This record gives sequence, structure tokens and C-alpha cells, in this order.
Amino acid sequence: MPPSVPAIEMPTCPGPVRGTIRPPGSKSITNRALVCAALARGRSQLTGMLDSQDTRVMAAGLQALGFRIAADWERGSAEVDGGGGSVPATEAVLDCAASGTTMRFLSAVCALGSGTYRLDGTTRMRQRPIDDLLAALRALGVEATAESPGGCPPVAIRSRGLSGGRVVVHGGTSSQFASGLAMAAPCAARGLEIEFAGRLVSLPYLEMTRRVMEAFGAACTAVDDRTWRIPPGGYAAREFSIEPDASAASYFLAAAAITGGRVTVDGLSRHSIQGDVAFCDALARMGCDVAWDEAGAGATTVSGRATRGIDIDMNAISDTVPTLAVVALFAEGPTTIRNVAHIREKETDRIGDLARELRRLGAGVEEFSDGLRIDPRPLHGAEVVTYDDHRMAMSLSLAGLRVPGVRILDPGCVSKTFPEYWRRIAGLAGLATVDWPAPWRG
Repeated sequence: MPPSVPAIEMPTCPGPVRGTIRPPGSKSITNRALVCAALARGRSQLTGMLDSQDTRVMAAGLQALGFRIAADWERGSAEVDGGGGSVPATEAVLDCAASGTTMRFLSAVCALGSGTYRLDGTTRMRQRPIDDLLAALRALGVEATAESPGGCPPVAIRSRGLSGGRVVVHGGTSSQFASGLAMAAPCAARGLEIEFAGRLVSLPYLEMTRRVMEAFGAACTAVDDRTWRIPPGGYAAREFSIEPDASAASYFLAAAAITGGRVTVDGLSRHSIQGDVAFCDALARMGCDVAWDEAGAGATTVSGRATRGIDIDMNAISDTVPTLAVVALFAEGPTTIRNVAHIREKETDRIGDLARELRRLGAGVEEFSDGLRIDPRPLHGAEVVTYDDHRMAMSLSLAGLRVPGVRILDPGCVSKTFPEYWRRIAGLAGLATVDWPAPWRG
């Protein structure tokens, strides 16, 4: 969708949303697989990749570092020639755009190189702290500095390779700091022992990192709940298939919960390596029926309406906070979301800005430092701001399935992770015949 399109009015759904859908590949797995394949020995084949701004930015960043990646984005596949644990380029300037995974993961990858590297991004990226990661790299002998106030990008890396050893990383802002270090660790001369300090956030993403690393032949042992031991040995090339994105699936499952429908997501089972499948457990607590089909590639079905508010710690599934908050608008009784202070540092402040937009729709919202409480009230149409945040746009659009007059500003921001979102939600919700403005047709 062209970024110049200023707004879209979400048509109300003619009835309960019913259907089956397979979301695009997981962004988080795609970007981890690209990094591990680039560092591996030999040629890897990736399938099921997500075509989005974030994944293209990651691929371009690795190419700027000298890795060969031949991607067929239309088919979701790529051929990656690994560098055997070394970085081919001795100097590079990387444009990470708005991709946090690219900024954090490639900062660690650059530490494996021998040369000078600079990573930059959007205005918002220059406001997202990264110094906890850079402090860990400095402790390992890498010259790593953040050039914006508050320890934020641009990032300058000067390295002569990574010898390894033991390092402490603080994970209170993002699990991606630890994930970046962990993915670089098998290529360090002595490997790495990583101690996680302080309060950790989004723990399932760390487990995802470990499992992708192991799929590419690296060893990663959880000594205890605070320590990972990763020996040297590097990665081996392989064929790797990427499963559908669980975060993207949440929007369609939420559509069932909001309208009292029934939606099946193919290719996503309870045994997914993505923690966001636990979003289904939250919907079950709110009154929906959840069915898991483990045959073949698996499937997940949510049916019935989310009828009751809940009190929930969403630290482990924080990317789905905006989605659950919109579902909560239609429940009976308040919903309280806790322990997600770190999402204030995402593409936008996903607590404060989310609260502001829910109030525009008529909801009662109390904001906390680490979460929010949503009190359902009579809702009305409104023009809602998305803050150039893909998850805000997709989540807030769901309110329009039942509330007339919900207009989403800057709908093109969904291209960050799900360029086809508007077409896919329209088709599933029976809105495909609606007379969309021309830029949304197709």
C-alpha cells in the first residue's frame, strides 16, 4: 500500500468473522534465520520467509556486510552463502530503518568483523536505547559507541574480531540485546557465557533464538535461568522452513473474539517456537474456545466471543498487548495488562499512545508505568493515530469491525511486517466486496 495514502475507514463486519487463514512467515524467525545462515559454513536455503520492510532491511544489512543473499521475496525463499563465522566487509554503513532486530542483531554481528561499521535508522530508532548491548560488547573488547543522547543510535563499531569469554547483559529494555550476543557467540574464538542481569523481558524470544541457533548446528546450553553457555564451533548451512507469524495471527484470532466468530490459523500449533501463540490462552481466559490441531503442520482455531475482562501479565507476549487491549473494549468488566513497561520503547510508546487512542474511541483507560486498565464503555467512531507503528494500525483497525466510523491514519505503516494486512483482513471478514478507495484494491 502506498505510504502516501492518508487514511482508511474500516467497514463494520456484516456478521461474525469466519474462515481459515495462513499468515505470512514469522518476522522474528526470518531475521534470526538470515543471521545464522549468513554466519554458517556453506549455502543455506530458507523457505517461508516474510516479505516485509523489516526482513528486507535485515537482508540488505547483511549484504552491506558482504554476505551473499539471493532472495525471491515473492516466493518467500532465499539462498544464503555463509561467511563461516567471519564478516567479509571491513567497513560498512548500515541503514536499519525502523527495524529494531536489525539494529540490535547486526551490532553484535559487526563485532565479529575486523573493521569499522556504522548503523543508523529512523528518527524513532535514534530514540530507542541500545547501550546495554554496547556495554556488553565493550566488556568483550569491542569499541562500541552510541552517538545519540541516552545511549541511542547511531551506533559505531570498531572491532578486531570477538574473542569471547564471559559477559553480563541487562535485558530490561529488550531481549534482542541478549539474542544478538547469543547469535554471534558460536563464531567467537572462545565462545561465550552470557549472564542475564536484572529483570528480563519477552523471554520466549530468547528461547526462539536458542532453537534457531541449534537448528543451524550451534550448541546453546541453559546452565540455569540466568546463564547461557555457548561454545565455539560456528554454524552449519541447512534447509530451513519458517513457520507463520504468531503475532500476525493474533489479529485474525482477535477478529473472531470481537465478533463471536470462528477463525482457524493454519500452520501454527501449540508447539510453535513463537511465544505469542500464548495469546490464545488469554483469549480462552476471556471466554473464547480454543482448539489445537497438532496433525501435520498444525492449526489453531478460536471461536466465540471474548465476554469477560481479565487481569494478565503480558511480559512474555508483549507484542500482542495492543491486540488484546482492543479485544478488551468489547468484554464485560475491566481488563488490566501488567508488567510490560518495556513496550514504551518500541516503535512508539505502546502504553501511553495506545491509551490515548483507545480513549478516542470512548473507552475508559487508566495508564500505569508498566501497563494499563481498560474499562469498556459505549464506543464511537474516531480518527485514530498510528504513530508509524504497524502493530497500532493493525490492532486498532479491529475495533472498526464492530464500531462504525473508525478511521486509521497512515495505514501504509503495516508494511513494516505485514504489507498484505488490509487485503487479508478484508477477505477474512467478508469485506472483500466493499468499495475500498482505489489504493487498497487488489
